[in-house]
Amino acid sequence: MRHASSSTVVTSFVAAAAAAVVLSGCASAPPAAGPGASHLDTVQKAAVLRICTPGDYRPFSFQKADASFEGIDVDLMTGFSASLGAKPEWVKTTWANLLPDLAAGKCDIAVGGVSVTTDRQKRAFFSAPYMVNGKTPIARCADVAKYQSVAAIDQPSTRVIFNPGGSNERFARTNFKQARLTLHGENVTIFDEILANRADVFVTESAEAITQQKLKPGLCAVNPDKPLQYGEMAWMLPRDDVAFKSYVDQWLHLQQAGGDFQRVMDRWLK
Repeated sequence: MRHASSSTVVTSFVAAAAAAVVLSGCASAPPAAGPGASHLDTVQKAAVLRICTPGDYRPFSFQKADASFEGIDVDLMTGFSASLGAKPEWVKTTWANLLPDLAAGKCDIAVGGVSVTTDRQKRAFFSAPYMVNGKTPIARCADVAKYQSVAAIDQPSTRVIFNPGGSNERFARTNFKQARLTLHGENVTIFDEILANRADVFVTESAEAITQQKLKPGLCAVNPDKPLQYGEMAWMLPRDDVAFKSYVDQWLHLQQAGGDFQRVMDRWLK
């Protein structure tokens, strides 16, 4: 069986700086803005960046017992907020509501391990991708040899589990037609279902599979350096706000070029 390290996750493009996390139970209303006003202006005026996140996805964004958040995107957002002279205000949501909440104006940006998809692109902008992070199975270590491909997983005897509302559910429903599918509402506890032998395999992003195999002895990521499907991660931004996207992308580029982004990645993935 094979245990992967964080070096198998390839990072590209991007950015960031680590810092403290600010939690708010609800989003404050943005300042009044004229037609066509950019979030680049309204965020600076309010001195608050409202950030939607599910907060259930290590190592990107995870809500701790004290209600604060931690992770790669949390560190990056703290630095990004500071660049705008703003405080990060966290807006807890779900994967199913992440895009609708952004589109409804409940937040200025959506983060937390968001996969780039064309379906999401129809309703939102994406920042420049900051990680290549394809779909990878995680299973009990004793069973890794059984789940080396989509075809090997898609068997009537295989119990595939997945969380709702995001790219993991879409991948499972699209690719597994014979396996027994189980929708599990809590991404935080989904790995325990495999350990307890109530499910056999969960297909998620490589970075999460690598992180969880460290946290959950007995679970192993299956070939995270050779994902079942190519994928990229980015932040979701309000659609058609070109000025805001341009600023986000430039900030990411400068953080990557200066080395701060890699330091954040190393903190969470090494």
